[in-house]
Amino acid sequence: MLPSRLLRQALPRPAPSSWYSTASPVMEEKPVESSIRAKLLQALQPVHLEVHNESSMHAVPRGSETHFKVVIASQRFAGLPLLQRHRLVNEILQAELAGPVHALSIQAKTPQQWEANQSVSQSPGCLGGSRHDPHMATKLGSQG
Repeated sequence: MLPSRLLRQALPRPAPSSWYSTASPVMEEKPVESSIRAKLLQALQPVHLEVHNESSMHAVPRGSETHFKVVIASQRFAGLPLLQRHRLVNEILQAELAGPVHALSIQAKTPQQWEANQSVSQSPGCLGGSRHDPHMATKLGSQG
């Protein structure tokens, strides 16, 4: 079996205009991340989609799927203000947001906006919640 970095290099890469990426290698796929990706692909037919599991940046158990960032470019966003784009994504992911997903960051662009500016803003570090609770380390176990 090839190491994951060699496996990723061996896989053919699609053309940039139809590029879909994940924050984790395909072999480490998670059910919530997969559900988010599948629903957005089906509903919005994006020309670009990134689904980043950012749970490790927060005070949650290792392997959690609770915090995500979605970067998406779809023609369905044409003519919609940013708030409406976010509402559309939230509606599509209603089941995930009602269940396992605690936080969702959305960067929604039209294909033209994506082509003009492909930058993705970096998420800030977690500052709140249980991160500063001295008892939380015991509850979560070593996150080393």
